Amino acid sequence: MHDNVVGYNQKPGSDAKNEVNDLLLPVALKMENVSKVFKSPAGELIALREISFAVRKGEFISIVGPSGSGKSTLLNIIGALDRPSNGRVFIDNVDIFSLKDSQIAQMRNLLIGYIFQSFNLINRTSVQKNVEIPAIISGMNSEARHRRSLKLLRILGIEDKASLKPVNLSGGQQQRVAIARSLMNNPAIILADEPTGNLDSKTGEEVFDLLRMLANKFKRTIVFVTHNSDLASRTDRTIFIRDGAIEKEIINRI
Repeated sequence: MHDNVVGYNQKPGSDAKNEVNDLLLPVALKMENVSKVFKSPAGELIALREISFAVRKGEFISIVGPSGSGKSTLLNIIGALDRPSNGRVFIDNVDIFSLKDSQIAQMRNLLIGYIFQSFNLINRTSVQKNVEIPAIISGMNSEARHRRSLKLLRILGIEDKASLKPVNLSGGQQQRVAIARSLMNNPAIILADEPTGNLDSKTGEEVFDLLRMLANKFKRTIVFVTHNSDLASRTDRTIFIRDGAIEKEIINRI
């Protein structure tokens, strides 16, 4: 299972002085030789080429690359929204794509939290109900849902917004709601797809700092896709994707 490395795709000699502590942490996500080929009448398009890396519990990694590099395809596969053509994906030691479709849907809800650039909140219902949606799907009882959703909103500084509709919140507040929702089922990993992309620079910094806090204080495992090189350099590790392959990995000094 390659559980004795920080990222088993990492080249020897990488700058990894924090590696000893990281070795003690379990692997939350592992990609093994993942490839994705799209077929069309025009021919085959190779979107991903034998992607391999591991992310440890509590690690905050960023994935960067130019448009068309394969970032979105990679994120869809990590999030169990699309199947790889080849290779395996392990989340919390579960071989996701060895499961039936119905089991994959259940694991997606329980093991993965999503944060989107456009928030993807339901404006016709309250902030608190938006946060509770993953738990409603998973069957958590109403008392436990209510208690946990309020706790998450409190941690993120918006408990006083619980009864409001998302449309009445600022962009930064809406993204905090989305972060709370992503945490509702205590997932193994959080996938953040350009979560600061629709925000001004100050609000984007605040959202990034919240993600950093979740990784540092609460040991949440976060995969952060971004075009912002400054924010990427402030995550624990950055994986650069180009032409569907890992170009390089950098362990950041933060």
